[in-house]
Amino acid sequence: MFRWVKNVAYLSAKELRSLLSDPVLIVLIVYMFSLALYTVATSITTEVKNASIAVVDHDHSALSYRLQQSLLLPNFKKVDRIKAEEIDRLMDIGEYTFVLDIPPSYEKDVLAGHHPQIQLLVDATAMTQAAIGSSYISQIFRREITEFLHQSQLPLPITATVNVLYNPNYSSEWFLGGMNIIGNLNLLTMLLVGAAVIRERERGTLEHILVMPVRSSEIAMSKIFANGLVLLLVVTLALRFVTHSILGVPLPDGSVSLFVLGSAVFIFSIASLGILLAIFAPTMPQFGLLMLPVYIVLYLLSGTVSSVENMPQLAQQITQFSPTTIFAAYAQDVLFRGAGLDIVWDKLAKMAALGTVFLIIALMQFKTMLSKQG
Repeated sequence: MFRWVKNVAYLSAKELRSLLSDPVLIVLIVYMFSLALYTVATSITTEVKNASIAVVDHDHSALSYRLQQSLLLPNFKKVDRIKAEEIDRLMDIGEYTFVLDIPPSYEKDVLAGHHPQIQLLVDATAMTQAAIGSSYISQIFRREITEFLHQSQLPLPITATVNVLYNPNYSSEWFLGGMNIIGNLNLLTMLLVGAAVIRERERGTLEHILVMPVRSSEIAMSKIFANGLVLLLVVTLALRFVTHSILGVPLPDGSVSLFVLGSAVFIFSIASLGILLAIFAPTMPQFGLLMLPVYIVLYLLSGTVSSVENMPQLAQQITQFSPTTIFAAYAQDVLFRGAGLDIVWDKLAKMAALGTVFLIIALMQFKTMLSKQG
């Protein structure tokens, strides 16, 4: 056991020197967890901003004007008033994303206790704004009508009190700031560890390693440990300084240490998968062609881009065996909900189990690769 640890430490030091002597990889790692992280979090938004909206007002009442004035910047542009016969033409040319049609006697029917309906026409080609904007408008109108009835001293059918514990302003930066760390960590872990194996084969240094009394497990673990140590350090700094200090994402007490622990287990799992892919790909270009589709599928089905519950049932079941999906749920529990180890320990166990399976398969194939290389 002591000899195994000694060999892993020696090979890890060699791998660290190789990684730190490559300025291109160092710049890539720093960029992915600094400027790229900030740019994506601040440029891509899941909120509704500057949505174009028009109103066809058949009522011309105090309530209808109040509803129109409640649609404010920066969520919506200035509300335009149009005629009913202009709706189809203006929406066909993409002039407006939303058009509201307020029926006659709307305020009168509301005060009478009826439930009149406002028609909302949506340009569904603007997918994100169409879905989220409809929800925005419904919430805004519900609040305004409730306040209007309260001021009119009429009994309210339902009194709703909404308390948002996390992210009360629904800022996408808070969500994307943490979730993009997962995507970048997934990509770089698979890339660096897999490329390290390919680099040994292409440079012919495996022949030098073969004459040493080392095992395939020592070679594999040294690459996981060396590259994982660098990535774990960078991830910790990115979470603390970029996500928390620059983007302003609040971090619950103890969440940083738990996130680092989860990141370490996740790196082990994805690095084992990267070694497995590198063994199947004999050259660096083939490894790139094999790695990218695997990364894209894992990332898109992980729940960091869209909710897992929105996916088909079969995709939901398959993606539960993905370390990226498990780590995304783990990170959301730790960073967004302040969960403790007693709640997320099972996710750590699942990632460790998957990583062990990947590593065992990789080591079985690794011995075959080494024998052929020798």
